[in-house]
Amino acid sequence: MLACAPARARADVPGPLADFQAQLSAFAVRAPGHVAIAVQDVATGVMTGINAGAEMPAASTIKIPVMVEVFRQLENGRFDLNRRLHLQATDKDWGSGDLCDAAVGGAYPVSQLLSLMIDDSDNTATNMLIRLVGRQHINATMDELGLTHTRLSDFIRSEGPIRWALRSSPADMAHLLQSMAKEQLVDEWSSREMVDILREQHINTLLPQPLPPGTEIAHKTGSLHDTLNDVGIVYEGEDPYVIAVMTTDLPTLDAGRRFIRGVSRMAYTALGRFATWREDNDFTPPFAAATERPAPLTPDQRMWAPLSAPVVPAAAPIPANAAPTDPPTPAPGA
Repeated sequence: MLACAPARARADVPGPLADFQAQLSAFAVRAPGHVAIAVQDVATGVMTGINAGAEMPAASTIKIPVMVEVFRQLENGRFDLNRRLHLQATDKDWGSGDLCDAAVGGAYPVSQLLSLMIDDSDNTATNMLIRLVGRQHINATMDELGLTHTRLSDFIRSEGPIRWALRSSPADMAHLLQSMAKEQLVDEWSSREMVDILREQHINTLLPQPLPPGTEIAHKTGSLHDTLNDVGIVYEGEDPYVIAVMTTDLPTLDAGRRFIRGVSRMAYTALGRFATWREDNDFTPPFAAATERPAPLTPDQRMWAPLSAPVVPAAAPIPANAAPTDPPTPAPGA
């Protein structure tokens, strides 16, 4: 089992979140382009937002589902973090990252490729990991997790219909991140490892920018010529929250930056007030909490223990005639 079922968003958001919902509605009226937002309290699963279920261009936020599938297959014993992949010419993409300039045939461990994919948003490293785990398996896992709008239709390319090839929604991203924050995505060890990788994100000009200095955030950005996204977990004391903001059809990327920063600032204030309110009012959400599961063995521990589950079969090859994916000039660190 990969994770508990996603928490349901409430139509009647409680306490200070009702004021926040009204704030978001007013702010979204003046938004540039098309916007979609999901904000979720990790402790209770209560979610609020605007157009949270809208399908949007995922840009490089799609690299989170790729990472999830890598850890799923890692947990199933198909390979380990030291497995080395050889760079192929067909892996190369020049839209984001430096690995595209490396020599064909060079070998890189999975651990390094994960860091390059998330923290540097390297498209070539992403393509190597997609080739390892199989695009079909990534999509099947997202379906199994209950995500309804998240789909990777091709490798990452800087030329082609990338906005249609990489799709997701704020609600889908929030479900993934909340499960990760609760250490229930794939397993406890995998969730912690994924959060640690997301904490090292190098592009910190969107969600983190308006937060107080020292605020911890594990997040992933995404950008195209008219699209800016940022999704992550904000660790505010003992009360983390998840936030996913997606914007597209922007007149300028600067307009998108200002919008995402504004949402982040409002969310930080509102979720802080909500944490205090739910403590003072002993608030319990009206849906069942996730069932606790015993912590599974780490991959290192499994090397010395009998396998209790079958190994995942090798990923099916992607047809050579698969549709291309990726539009012009994603911003650096997409």
